[in-house]
Parts: sequence; structure tokens; C-alpha cells
Amino acid sequence: MLPLLLAISSILPGPAIAQQLPPVPEPAENPVTEEKRVLGKSLFWDEQLSSDNTVSCGTCHIFSSGSGDPRPGINPGPDGQLGTEDDILGSLGLVRSDSNNHYFPDNIFGLNPQVTGRAAPSVVGSQWSPELFWDGRAGSTFINPETGGVSIATGGALENQAAGPPLSGVEMAHEARDWASITAKRQVVDPLRLATDIPPDVASVLGGGATYPDLFRAAFGDPQITAERIAFAIASYERTLVPDQTPWDNTEAGLPGGMTQQQQAGFNFLRDHTVCFNCHVPPLFTDNEFYNIGLRPTDEDLGRNTVTGFADDRGRFKTPTLRNVGLKNSLMHVGWVTDVQDSIDYYNAPAFPAVDSVTGHTQYTADQSGIPTNNPGFFANYQDINMPTQFQPNVVEFITNGLTDPRVANESFPFDRPTLHSEIRPANPKVFGRGSPGSGGIVPTMVAISPLVVNNPDFKVGIGGALGGSIAFLVIGRAPNFPSPGSFPLNLSPGEFIGKFGVSLAGVGSGQGYATFKWSLAPLTSVTVGIKINARWFVVDPQAVGGLSSTKSVEWTVL
Repeated sequence: MLPLLLAISSILPGPAIAQQLPPVPEPAENPVTEEKRVLGKSLFWDEQLSSDNTVSCGTCHIFSSGSGDPRPGINPGPDGQLGTEDDILGSLGLVRSDSNNHYFPDNIFGLNPQVTGRAAPSVVGSQWSPELFWDGRAGSTFINPETGGVSIATGGALENQAAGPPLSGVEMAHEARDWASITAKRQVVDPLRLATDIPPDVASVLGGGATYPDLFRAAFGDPQITAERIAFAIASYERTLVPDQTPWDNTEAGLPGGMTQQQQAGFNFLRDHTVCFNCHVPPLFTDNEFYNIGLRPTDEDLGRNTVTGFADDRGRFKTPTLRNVGLKNSLMHVGWVTDVQDSIDYYNAPAFPAVDSVTGHTQYTADQSGIPTNNPGFFANYQDINMPTQFQPNVVEFITNGLTDPRVANESFPFDRPTLHSEIRPANPKVFGRGSPGSGGIVPTMVAISPLVVNNPDFKVGIGGALGGSIAFLVIGRAPNFPSPGSFPLNLSPGEFIGKFGVSLAGVGSGQGYATFKWSLAPLTSVTVGIKINARWFVVDPQAVGGLSSTKSVEWTVL
């Protein structure tokens, strides 16, 4: 196989190797300032940017996981069936909610968190790309989301990327969420209220009780909060995440901490005997172009074609950077390529319909795009880059460790971050205990995901799997062990009882009822921060013992 690789590399000359990463481009309309960077860092890691306070931008871009998502979920893919070949490992998002921010059962995920249809791409290293997301839909011209005017004429891909997820009904938003509600929420919530271990650069700014209007005033000259400014600040922060201290960078610059002998051998092999660097071009280790490498049949995900409409773009996806890819457990847009070795195994896989008996991989070659070359009119086939086994360990070591910036792996500045509320254990809220069944023998489900935080306009708690068309009561108190439904109404003392709230259940039939209760937290003040509050749903159900079914209980510690 090596003679074939040598022959191909002689036809396809590799790129010249640059000595360092190029300067980060900044659009003239949004130059980076320290104040914007700190504001952007606060916004990027604030779970309160989502409509239920459970997902931040950073939730799906954890630095120590290569700026990917360490908690992939399963999306059933185009066929809508879990456990089939077209499944995708995407990111966990929000439980689906309607335009009123009420829980609404999804046809696939029900009242569980939805899962995105593609794996999360890396944010680190995205500064140099003219188009972002796997399909490049975040383009160079940034249009103000609220006014429709041009905010950045060219170079605004990061701003476009930052403005997408807060409105996504899967990633961070309820349906029909608008920027007016997002900016209004920033007026009342405390920055990073849900996070702990705040990095020093942000803590020094927030330590005096700074509000979001204060941070926007420092960054932009006045306290007005707008969609444009949110995008500008997040993009400014992302432009400072430069991963230029890898062993490869140190070797190229003649600095200590360079590549090991094995890593150097792996780099040399890729450079001299393969065409890999024709797409993964150093020093970015991507060409920021779009290719169909045949991971899955094209019709399952049209990729770049949905943006451009060009037939040749069917099934094409952006070349990911190899920098810090060794930290990821979910590679490529499908997410089920697990690591560098697995990606090599994919390129060594046979053409469909054959399947590699060990790895289970196959290449769908029908619509594969060719590998670019420096020879006009010549394109290599992906199957021509099969890598002999004896060279693979060196290549894996180079990509896995030789291209990993230790600051990214260790989450040290500028890649330091707070601990997210969703990462804290034990979980808050905590669902516990046992429910009691109703019609059809089904136990209703407690849907308690949002933390209980003061000054939160979005707090809600839901119920699912109940008797549709019936009445449910949410009983809230300070006693952790609520009595059984047979003793309803609960035997709580005046000091323990907070309230009983009745709602009508949507849906028809056994296990189909659902509802949402939204609480303004008016009874709570900052004095009550730290107390524990419990709740449980009871459903009027003639087939339940005592005429009432119930969910498990939930306990919140007020933040």
C-alpha cells in the first residue's frame, strides 16, 4: 500500500507548512476589546441564556472535550427510529416547549430533552473560517437580527454563529422565542447566577454586584442590551480562544514542549506520504471547505446543499480542524466516529455495500466529492488514502497529542471556564421517591428540569404521562416526604405549606395528559436563597387508588 500512497503524494503535492497560526481576523465593525471579551465570556457560559435555564453556549462546547459535547444523545435520524443505521450522536438540548414556553410533547423525544441532528463542531479554532456550522449557514455578512440592517459587511461568521442557538427550538429556546424576550431577561437576571467556580477575570468584574446592563455599558458605552451586542460580545470572546501552544506549534517555533519522536514521525508521514493535508491544511489543519466523504447516503442529510442550493453541494460538510481533536469523543458531523483511530478505520473501509467486519464502517461512494489537488482537473478518491497498519500508531499519536493545546485540555486561561449548574452533583432539582399509577397502570411523570432561582421569569415545572383531559394539582411545600395520595390534601403544617395549584391537562386518554405550571417566584426573596422546596403532582383519576395518581417528588434548593 505504501507505494500507492507515495505515487498519489507525488501527483498531489502537499501544502507548504506555515510556522504559526495567522493573526485572528477582526471585522472593522466589531474590534475585540477586553470589556467585550469579558461580557462575551459571561454570556457564553450563562445557562440563563436559554429559555429554561439549563443550556449555555458552552454546554455543548466544553474545552476539555475539544470544544465538543461530552454528553452526546441519540437522534434517530431521518427514519425517526432509534437503534437503526441512520442514528446520529448529537447534543442534548431542551425539552420541547411551545410559543408560550409550556412543555409540549415532541413526536420523537416526548417530554425528554431533544437531541440535535448533528454533532457539535468545535468553537476553538473557528476564528479563521469565513463560514461556520457544518453546512456553513453562518456566513460572512452579519445582518442585525432585530433591525434587518447590515451590521458587519464581511468577516461576521462568528457573530452569525452566536446568534443562532438562542432562537433554536431544539438547542436553547422555546418555539417562536424572539430577541425581545432574550434581551428583556438579561435586564433582570444576575450574570452567571447558576454557575460556580467563576474564572478570575470574570469574577473580578462581577464581584461588585455588576449587572448585565453594567457589563453592556462597559463594553459598548451604554447599558442597552440588543441582539447585535450579544452576538458581538460572544464573537469577541471566541476570537480570543487561540489554540497555538500545541507540541506541533512549539516544534515549528523552536520552543520547548515540542513534539515527541513518535509525533514527529506521524506528522512526517502525513505530510510526505498522504493527501490528508490537502484538506486538513496546516497550520489551521483545515481548509474550511466542504466535502462529501461518504459517511452516510447523501439523501439523509443534504448538508451544504441546503444553504447554497447547488446540486454539487449535496451531502457536503465542512472540514473540521484536527487541532484538539484528540480530546473529543464524538467526531465528524454524525458524531459516531469515536476517536482518531476510528476515523482512520473509516477511511480504510470498503465501498458500499461492503462493510468492514471489524469496525462496521463503509464508505457511501455514490456522491463522494474528490480530494482537492494542485493539479487542475485531477481529484483523488478517498479510498486511495488507505493507511497501512504499521504507520497508524504514529499518525494517531501526532493527531491525538501533537495537536492538543494543554491549556485547552486543562481548561486554563484563556480556556478557563465556570462550572455549569448542570454539571453539579447532586443534581438540583432532584427528582426522587415513587409515584402512584393511574389509568392504564401508568405513573405520571414529573418534568422538573429548570433550577429554582430568584429573578427568573422562565421558571416552570411540568407533568406528563397523566390522564388526558383531567385536572392535576401541584402541591408545593417545604416537607421533603409528601404523604401518599390517599391522605391528600397533604398534612402539612402552615410553616411547611406554600401552595396548591390546579391545572387542566391537555391530551386525551391514559398516559397522554400533560401540563405546565409557571411560577413567578413572587413569594420568594433573596432571604430565602438556600432553602429547600419540594413539590409533587396529583392527578384526579377515577382508576387510581383513592381517585388520585401522583408523580415522584422533586426538591429544589433555591439559588
